[in-house]
Amino acid sequence: MILFVLGLIIFAVALFIQQIMIVVGILSVVTALICLGGFFIVEPNKSMVMLLFGNYKGSVKANGFYWVNPFMTKKKISLRVRNFENKPVKVNDKIGNPVMIGTIVVWQVEDTFKATFDVDDYENFVHLQSDAAIRKMAGLYPYDNFEAEGAEITLRSGVEEVNHSLEKEISDRLYHAGIKVIEARISHLAYSSEIASAMLQRQQATAIVAARHKIVEGAVGMVEMALADLKMKDIIEFDDEKKAVMVSNLMVVLCSDKSATPVLNVGTLNQ
Repeated sequence: MILFVLGLIIFAVALFIQQIMIVVGILSVVTALICLGGFFIVEPNKSMVMLLFGNYKGSVKANGFYWVNPFMTKKKISLRVRNFENKPVKVNDKIGNPVMIGTIVVWQVEDTFKATFDVDDYENFVHLQSDAAIRKMAGLYPYDNFEAEGAEITLRSGVEEVNHSLEKEISDRLYHAGIKVIEARISHLAYSSEIASAMLQRQQATAIVAARHKIVEGAVGMVEMALADLKMKDIIEFDDEKKAVMVSNLMVVLCSDKSATPVLNVGTLNQ
């Protein structure tokens, strides 16, 4: 076709120079210009969708230099892998707590026909459906297991399971647009600002209670061991009242968050 178009142009120039068959020369130039509209280039990881008077005629995905019917309408679509980061949006988790979730979605066009004709704007469709999938996924899991103690999977701890669920939900929604989801994962997860401080205090209180429980458990073991050693080595005999006093003193010393201040008894044991 390149040789044909060049031939038409040379033929028309020759007619114009000789000033003969001017009409034929004009028709040759017009035909050459029309044929030029049929040339196009497909770059790597790009495709060209072909329409002829409203009828879909196929897609060219192999890169190269082509010529088709110049009356065909051509639309270029990228097949490259693309990604976008969805800004954190406020959603409700399974138990109703408002949380902020941001995601990263990696995708590419797999079916050029669906991407072109089944949706109006496939890029906007990807963003909107990803946002809808995030909201649905968030409602399936609690943020953590503080309030949902029986939950095996939470948004904070079940990272792999949650990301897999998110990827499947987005893939199902984008299938109708010919979009392949390569990866979808959570990039940001936090309580919403109106409850973040209260939730932080709750987490701190839970950590303090757990630490105190561990301290008390260790202190009881140490007191028990001390009394057993004193009895076994026959260092001193305690009645129940003295045992209670000693246990009380040892528990105060071991469980206190401050250093104990010793008190010296210069009298008898009972004074």
